Amino acid sequence: MPALRVAIGNNKGGAKKTTLTVRLAEALAKSGKRVGVLDFDPQGNASRRLGWQDTPETPPLTAAEAVEYDKHQVIHEGQAAQVWQPIGWTAPYAERIRLIPARYTLEDRATEAGMKGAWRRLAKALHGTDDDLDYVLIDCPPSLGHLTQMALAAAHFALASSEPEYDSIEAAVRYRDFVGNSGDDLGNPDLRFLGVVVGGYDMRIGAHVGQLDGARDIFGDAIWGVVPRRAVVTNADEYGEPLGAISDSHEVRAVFELLAQRFMKEVAPA
Repeated sequence: MPALRVAIGNNKGGAKKTTLTVRLAEALAKSGKRVGVLDFDPQGNASRRLGWQDTPETPPLTAAEAVEYDKHQVIHEGQAAQVWQPIGWTAPYAERIRLIPARYTLEDRATEAGMKGAWRRLAKALHGTDDDLDYVLIDCPPSLGHLTQMALAAAHFALASSEPEYDSIEAAVRYRDFVGNSGDDLGNPDLRFLGVVVGGYDMRIGAHVGQLDGARDIFGDAIWGVVPRRAVVTNADEYGEPLGAISDSHEVRAVFELLAQRFMKEVAPA
């Protein structure tokens, strides 16, 4: 049985989706789950934050190769198998996290949207390669374009990440609506939108308080949780380290552990 795949996205950059992807993977792994992180954003930020290092002089296999057509313009089932690799963290639970990294060359795949069956490439490439994992978290680019469509075609669920700001929340609504309207078109009619995590919240900022209230009006119980803005999260992201390696991170670790508990409850086989 394949892992349960969740595409984490927003139609805007700076929405904390990569932070959510990495820290949720960390919390799930700490709880004993086997987690794959598929970095499907050409910026490759999730890969770096998980301690993966690019070597441009000898380019490693990445998501771009996982979904690359061969000379006959064919994607082979399971061709992502050779791209999965360990992350760079040394924490004990890091061995339960596996990564398909990304680098800027993934942008080349975005230009191939017009090729036959292009939007099913990722689903086909992953086939049989994540059967030993519990979950795969797909970090989508900040758009509703071809790469995100490939991710959604391969996913069982979609989760939005948003900052408590007007533009970010509106973009999360667009992501939610796109998921709701596109399952059939992507050959994935069972795709389900799960909810929204609001990150980078600072109760001292009046606009954040107001926008969080607005988000709750829009999404209701689908607001999974609120991650406070804390320097420890920024530091862990900046230095590519687990939260557990950052002192005084117990508060935000607890937030992500609660999110992981809800995740495990909501993300279940049909």
